[in-house]
Amino acid sequence: MTRMLASVRDLEEAKLVYQGGADIIDLKEPNEGALGAVPLSQIHHVVDDLWEKCVVSATIGDLPADSVQINEKVIQTAETGVDYVKVGMFSDRHIETCLPSLVHCTNKGIAVIAVFFADMEFDVDFAIQIAADARLKGVMLDTARKGSGNLLTHRNIMQLEYFVNRAKQNDLLTGLAGSLSKEDIPALLKAIPDYVGFRTALCNSKLRTGSLNKQAIQSVRELIPIPENLQRKLA
Repeated sequence: MTRMLASVRDLEEAKLVYQGGADIIDLKEPNEGALGAVPLSQIHHVVDDLWEKCVVSATIGDLPADSVQINEKVIQTAETGVDYVKVGMFSDRHIETCLPSLVHCTNKGIAVIAVFFADMEFDVDFAIQIAADARLKGVMLDTARKGSGNLLTHRNIMQLEYFVNRAKQNDLLTGLAGSLSKEDIPALLKAIPDYVGFRTALCNSKLRTGSLNKQAIQSVRELIPIPENLQRKLA
């Protein structure tokens, strides 16, 4: 069963995508990079208003490969009450050094999602094994350079299926994202990820830094089947 994740920057946008049927509300600031962080105060507003109704995740920002800084930011973000904290793996050093250190956060009960990037080369098996060893909640495949093409520009369906299957073999949640369009949905569903993430496809004029469009949200939602008796709160 694949769910819909919608990335938003504030409570107004969060309410709009929730009303439009999004299963996971993901807080990130598109003007601040691939995984730009939203102010903690904004995250608090969304959690206070929507946490009981919907799963909420948040990114920690496009941080350098500094384990201390990353762990501190993960803990600060988790203290807002979000269900998942997303951490970008922007380099080999992030994967080799920072990813294993996240065990200090997961040992505190924080549900961490590692975000890997399809437009950067990395060893899928190695990365997923480290994530599993560090007791992460899940992994995601996204794009870091938003002008370099979308997810399917950098990975074919067989490669996406491999990523998803290897993660699931290690009991990790799986997500796919990266400048996706509604036309990509039928192909992505074949990989059976736990969730597919959108921002660009939900915005006016398909500009990820622009405002959200109600009709665009609805058109994406309609292409992702909603199982009977679905509970919106799944974390």
